[in-house]
Amino acid sequence: MPTPYSMNDVLNAIAAASKTLSFRKEEVNRLNVFPVPDGDTGTNMSLTIESVVGNLARLPIGASGSEVRRAITTGALMGARGNSGVITSQILRGLCEGSADAEELSTETVAVAFEKAVEVAFQAVRKPVEGTILTVLRDTAHAATKARKAKLPVEEALEAVVAEAYASVQRTPDLLPVLKENGVVDAGGFGLAILFDSFVSALLGKDGTMGDELAFARTAAPKVEIEQINDWEGSAYRYCNEFLVDSEVLVPDEALEFLATMGDCELCVGSVPKFKVHVHSNHPDQVLAYFLERGQISEVFIHNMQLQSAERTEKLAAEQAAERKPLGFVAVAAGAGNAEILKSLGVDVVVSGGQTMNPSTKDLLDAVEKVNADAVVILPNNSNIIMAAQSACELAEVPCGVVPTKSVPAAFAAMFAVDADASLEDNVAEMTEAFGEVRTGEVTTAIKDSKDAHDNPIHEGDVIGIADGVIEAVGSSVADVVMDLLAAMEADDADTLTLLAGEDMTDDDFDALVERIEDAYEDLEIDAHRGEQPLYPVVLSVE
Repeated sequence: MPTPYSMNDVLNAIAAASKTLSFRKEEVNRLNVFPVPDGDTGTNMSLTIESVVGNLARLPIGASGSEVRRAITTGALMGARGNSGVITSQILRGLCEGSADAEELSTETVAVAFEKAVEVAFQAVRKPVEGTILTVLRDTAHAATKARKAKLPVEEALEAVVAEAYASVQRTPDLLPVLKENGVVDAGGFGLAILFDSFVSALLGKDGTMGDELAFARTAAPKVEIEQINDWEGSAYRYCNEFLVDSEVLVPDEALEFLATMGDCELCVGSVPKFKVHVHSNHPDQVLAYFLERGQISEVFIHNMQLQSAERTEKLAAEQAAERKPLGFVAVAAGAGNAEILKSLGVDVVVSGGQTMNPSTKDLLDAVEKVNADAVVILPNNSNIIMAAQSACELAEVPCGVVPTKSVPAAFAAMFAVDADASLEDNVAEMTEAFGEVRTGEVTTAIKDSKDAHDNPIHEGDVIGIADGVIEAVGSSVADVVMDLLAAMEADDADTLTLLAGEDMTDDDFDALVERIEDAYEDLEIDAHRGEQPLYPVVLSVE
């Protein structure tokens, strides 16, 4: 019976797998404990798959199977990062080559594809090590072969492949002492299991992934704890070198022999005219010179692994020190002073942006993913950013809410209303109500001729005062416009005034402005800070 899975289903499953691996890359990165850290394994693998998805997206509608397989292998080769990424590219190449003659997705074609993937991936690595991504691939292929012999339906065969992938990952510490010493499983193998799991789940239309159910399969072992270690100490090589080579004369076996004299973790994969090279070496100049004599190089990445290891150790230590919170906060702001104030009020991540630089949905989504919390509140602090914040909430993996603040001072008021014991929904409601009584003013310079709210002329270069989006004051000096703006905003009836000095306002001018306001409004409590926002010498709020 023909398989119910179309090429479009497969492509969508690849995209879903890429998204899942990208989301979980930090989970994979934390497992990277080898003495020579080759970048971050999860990041490198996810970048490789993202390159595949990008290549597939450029295919015309109705592309043939051969065109799809070519797009996968080319995208993986061109986008491969680090040792793990290059090996992943070879696994994908093998899967494509092994399925070249397949007319449908079946248990038979799955088994053949995995057999070829093992062949290609093991050929790419000169010194395969047990307990790594290659072991997981081989065990997974054995599961596919077993399913073929048992004549299982393709759905059961795919689920067996995923189950064995996780089981193999769980066994990696028994095969590689460095993993057992540090209480972790192999990072590359885990990344591969996630990739297979998310692909199969998407293809079969399952909710969630098998990994959450299996807990590494066939074991009652507790979840491993990741301890801090010095990943660099004892390493013989400092630089990770990777690049593309365009050559009609390069002989991969000869290149590998040369690379072996330069360092370790040497790879040279691909075929005429495109190759991907990877090696750990103390002599990047000699490595590049060898390949320049034989062709053209591009996409050169040279990483100092000593510095990378130190940064990763510091990052892991910070993550372990931070406790997961029930509720976290993301806010948008321009200016170091504003960011510092927001963080002092409890904001976890401040995204740089504002009136002249609106962050994208992805920027906000990335910020949400950085917050170590069960739920997240976003404060956009600008009317132009509210929709992007709402989109980020819809896409986020954790529950999110938007408090639709239109200014940084409004965010200050909202943060004062946070109740750490209340739900996300209740906090969003209370925070929204809290900033509702805040009126915001901004002082800047007109960039063209216009008119104010009262139909008075505005000339380019005039200082203008804006109250809640309406131009209410025009003048020649910042201080005079601030005073006119306060009058228009009925500061006489307010209790508190918040003042934020922009990066172009000197301390002396700011002090003089505060003193002038104190003289004019004796009963007004003034809270003055340096916000350091660009283009707006003064931002203020009254409530």
